[in-house]
Amino acid sequence: PKSESYALVRDLKKVLIAALPEEDEAAQSKLKTYYEVMRERIFRDAVIKQKRRPDGRAFDQIREISIEVGVLPRTHGSAIFTRGETQALVTTTLGTSDDMQRIEAFEGEAKKRFLLHYNFPPFSVGEVAFLRGAGRREIGHGALAERSISAVLPGEDKWPYAMRVVSDILESNGSSSMATVCGAALSLMDAGVPLKAPVAGVAMGLVKEGEQYAILTDIAGAEDHYGDMDFKVAGTRDGITALQMDIKVGGITAQIMREALAQAQRGRMFILGKMEEVLGKHREKVSTYAPRIYTLQIPVDKIRDVIGPGGKMIRSIIEQTGVKIDVEDSGKVNVSSNDETSANKALQIIRDLTATAEVGKTYLGTVTRLADFGAFVEIIPGTDGLLHISEVAEHRIKDVRDELKEGDQVLVKVLAVEGNRIRLSRKAILKEQRAKMGGGEAPAPAGTASMTIEGGGDFDEPEEGEPNFNRDAATQAAPGGPAPVGDRGGPERGFDRGRDRGPRGGGGGRGGRGGGSGGRRRGPNGRGGGHGGPRH
Repeated sequence: PKSESYALVRDLKKVLIAALPEEDEAAQSKLKTYYEVMRERIFRDAVIKQKRRPDGRAFDQIREISIEVGVLPRTHGSAIFTRGETQALVTTTLGTSDDMQRIEAFEGEAKKRFLLHYNFPPFSVGEVAFLRGAGRREIGHGALAERSISAVLPGEDKWPYAMRVVSDILESNGSSSMATVCGAALSLMDAGVPLKAPVAGVAMGLVKEGEQYAILTDIAGAEDHYGDMDFKVAGTRDGITALQMDIKVGGITAQIMREALAQAQRGRMFILGKMEEVLGKHREKVSTYAPRIYTLQIPVDKIRDVIGPGGKMIRSIIEQTGVKIDVEDSGKVNVSSNDETSANKALQIIRDLTATAEVGKTYLGTVTRLADFGAFVEIIPGTDGLLHISEVAEHRIKDVRDELKEGDQVLVKVLAVEGNRIRLSRKAILKEQRAKMGGGEAPAPAGTASMTIEGGGDFDEPEEGEPNFNRDAATQAAPGGPAPVGDRGGPERGFDRGRDRGPRGGGGGRGGRGGGSGGRRRGPNGRGGGHGGPRH
């Protein structure tokens, strides 16, 4: 173990220093320097000549691995990854787009949705010191681990969450950055993040003396300190996601690089196997404490309807439902909430605000305004269509107010959409309903069987069983009696004309005017004219 090994080294050093005179400080200083040189020489000779590592492992052997996931119940995801005497506690927090890091650049503002922070407290190496801000080591190791994981993150269209991973190193004896990579992948999968594949990392070492060299897998602290290379390799079963090399010699050959990568691949596969035994894929559901994000795509020209003047509409939705709403310039809307019911309510409001009328679709609308030519019906919030008077009912109506009034809810079908104009029909719905019920023609409305013409008689239908076959006689008016109804007359004729005019060759009109079939002449005292000739 590291602690016992370091204790033996310290004890031996104390024995050697005690053999020197206390007043000879120069000799003690030289002893400390030579002692470190001797330690390095012993280490390198043992590796190159004896093929032995300080802890007795084979060159390609990885230290014992221990993995736990879901260790912190209140976090969104957590994992403890232990390899030898290096241990990392890694936690994952999921957030919304408001939690993404905003980065200002010359090209404009950008957002960073994945953050990985690496903390290396002094107690992890048995030291007592102040906990200060992140230093060069923390920033560099965190950036390497972040690059390693970024390659397997799902696309933002499939996973709109912001993700923050924090790795706290609890103990360290080499390769803490690669322990962070393994722990980060496990923590993200524990949080339900659908990674494309798990990622593992391993640190490779090199001891080189002349033409002789040895490549070491999973180097510990002493091997990193006295060795010639620290080559970190992270990746999946299919490939490498990140590389970083720290080297102390003048250069390495292509052969050394090939061997190091091949040996690193075997080590990576071994570690991935251990990880997959504990958690082979991401959780199907996110933590109950994590926000739920629901995505909706709306037309770009409808963004203003969702936001409203001065943000009035979007604030109203947030106040009603208690959710968070983020609207992007592309029309993508993210609604986040811990309550599924509230999120669904907000989504429905947004759908209603951005809905567009579809031709042939039926809507339950509300009559908002009546006019002589028809009614305006709101079929979706903020969108009205015209229900023309001819499309209100199957029978002919004179006044739309006889059938509808403001505030009525009515089923209508969209006939056409012409720009901003929407044509509606209620008659089509009534026909469909009657067809489903197996009915025939729609009955005529009450009161249309006869019409009274001012200054003349009623257009009564002839009694059944007494048809009039004498057309010439039927078209002549009897003195002092009502005008007869010919084959061209009848209530339909008078209705279509829209005026109080008699049938051709019929009775007298208003103000002493009589209409003849051949012309028009004025009769005395309002008497009707027969077949007209030229005016007298």
